[in-house]
Order: sequence, then C-alpha cells, then structure tokens
Amino acid sequence: MNEGKYVFSQVTDLLPRRVFDRIVAKFDGNKYIKHFTCWNQMLCMMFGQLCGCESLNDLLTIACAHRRKFYHLGFGKNISLNNLSNANIKRDYRIYESLAYHLVKVLQQNSFPQEDIIENIDGPVYAIDSTVIDLCLSVFCWAKFRKEKAGIKAHIIFDVKNNIPSFIFISEALLHDVHFLDMIDFEMGAYYIFDKAYIDFERLFRMNMAGSYFVTRLKKNATFIIIDRAKIRKKKGIRSDHTIEMVNYYSSKQYPGRLRKVRFYDEEKKRIFTFITNNFDLKAEDIALLYKYRWRVELFFKWIKQHLKVKSFWGTSANAVKTQIYIAIITYVLVVLIKAKLKLQQSAYEVLQIMSVSLLDKTPLRMLFENPNYQDVKELNHMQLKINLI
Repeated sequence: MNEGKYVFSQVTDLLPRRVFDRIVAKFDGNKYIKHFTCWNQMLCMMFGQLCGCESLNDLLTIACAHRRKFYHLGFGKNISLNNLSNANIKRDYRIYESLAYHLVKVLQQNSFPQEDIIENIDGPVYAIDSTVIDLCLSVFCWAKFRKEKAGIKAHIIFDVKNNIPSFIFISEALLHDVHFLDMIDFEMGAYYIFDKAYIDFERLFRMNMAGSYFVTRLKKNATFIIIDRAKIRKKKGIRSDHTIEMVNYYSSKQYPGRLRKVRFYDEEKKRIFTFITNNFDLKAEDIALLYKYRWRVELFFKWIKQHLKVKSFWGTSANAVKTQIYIAIITYVLVVLIKAKLKLQQSAYEVLQIMSVSLLDKTPLRMLFENPNYQDVKELNHMQLKINLI
C-alpha cells in the first residue's frame, strides 16, 4: 500500500510556506480567522484551477466528496460556499499577487533560457502586452468598459528567454496601454519589445536614459528625417536600415536623440514591417527577429485562457476577480516550476493534464511523467457502421 502524499500535496509542497506567512502577516490576512485561513483558501482555489471547475459549487461538489482528505490536502477542517466566497471577497488580493511575484523569481533561478534566442544578446528580453478579459456588465458593474460591456485588462511583462511572466498588473479595461510603462523600473541592458499601442516618445526616452533598449513598430503618421543609411542584406528580408530623427514638434522635444529605423519584408505574410529601436549595434535582421518573439506573450495569454479559469469567475467583486487571476498565475508558475525541476520533456499543457487527473493519487510526482509512450499510441481503426442517407 502506498503511504505517500497525494499528488496535490506534493505540488503544493513547492510553495514557500514561510514566505507566504510573512506576506499574510503584512496584509493582516488571517486577522480574526480561526479555521479557514488564507493558506486553506489558496489551496482550495488552486485545487479548483487544476480540476477545471467552472464555479465554486463545482469546486465544493468535488472537494466535499473527499471530505476525509481535507487535512492532508491542506483545506482545513471544513469548507463551505459561504466561507470560501467571503474569503475571496474580503481577503486582500495583494497576498496572492506578492506570492506570485516571489514564485516568478524562484522560477527564473530554476529555468534555463530557450536555445532559439539570438545568441549575441546578453541581457534579458521582455515582451510587454495586455489582454482584455470580458465581463458581464449587469454582474460586474464596477468594471464598466463600454456602453453595454464590462471588462478588466491584464498587463504583463513576459520574460522571453525563460518563457515565464515576470510582472502582472490587473487594471480597469479603460486604462490605456501606454500608462503601464510608468509602472516599470527599466533594467539596464534589457530589451523591451512591444507594439504600437505603447509608443510615447517621452516614455521611450526615459527608457533610453535608463540604459535599456526597446524595439517597436513605427506609426504610419510619424514624421522624421534620415540622418544616415546603412548597408542592407536583401536576402535576409531587410529593405532599409536608417538612422533618423523625429521632426514633429512634440515628438522631437520628447525624444531629442536619434533612432534607428529598420524596414523588413515578411515573405510569409507578404507585407513590410517598419521597426524603430534605440539599439545601433545589433544586425538589422536581429532587430526584426527580436520583434517576432513578442508573440510569445500572446501564446501565454492564449494558454492561460484555454487551460486555467480566468474567463469564468467564481466571485463578482473586484477583489475576488483579482484573487482568482493571481492564484491562476501561481498555478501556472507551479506547473512550469515542476517541469523545470524534474527536467521533463513534456510540455506545460501535458504536465497540467497529467496532474489534473492524478491529484488524489499517491504516486510520487516524478513517476507520473516517466516512460511517456503517448506519442506512439494511435487510435484503433474500428469498423464503423455506415449511415446511408436516403
């Protein structure tokens, strides 16, 4: 008989309990709480994320079927719809936000950079983007977005080399993307990649003065003069490589320095992209390749929305929504951390799927992912009955 821990307990053992307790004490999360603590709340919500629950009722239905296992799973003495929903409403979401940031730092120390990143880039590479999560206006009236629509916006700085998020900020959907740049402490020598929505020359100049680099696309109505022309390699898709200065009154005042403009022809999409950057050392084709890596943050948004619960919410208050999103981020980071620590060949999606159907097993975590033969299994060719349409 296997007397080991449940798979879910083995996963949550990776959470830094002492760090979490210090964060809870900072925000008085367990003040006046006797039984159902912040730790119990977080583990219950993580269990729901891994099980793919659509609501708190789904979570309670599954959890209460295993009431005798509550202690070993870390759920506390008892769970009810009332205490779980009240915890999501009243307990500060910044507790789980702070833990998510701590886990990201731990993951950065345990993960390895992707091999396909440009070799001559020594500094970190970050992609900046945002996504709007639609909500029902009649239920989430605090998140008014359009006349008949509600929503919130998730802003993210994505570590491209390690393929993990490094900073997440949840705001009203009305907040313009460019204001997110004001919240960032730019790193010296780091590369920041973003689309045209983030172009503001005053903020770009602040980024330049911080010693960091940016790569973005130039707007069509931008006015500039060409200072210098570099030799180009048309075989690499480069159409021009110019040193420019902005001539518009406001943009020239906000960014008094010179910029580099690179025009690149994409054969797949049959269109030309125009990039601007403050880096004059990289090859022109490397500038175009850097911008291509911005799509990794789009893939991250797609992964989170498809495989974790960040579109159907288990509470209607702003605090409950943010709590659920940050616990989903914690769950994602744990999945990637397990993949990194065990050096698994499976993708993050496959790791999540295997764990989701094995949460109450007592199999050692490493054994769950040994001898993967799923790629060799093919669907059997059974004889199917044919339906003749008359």
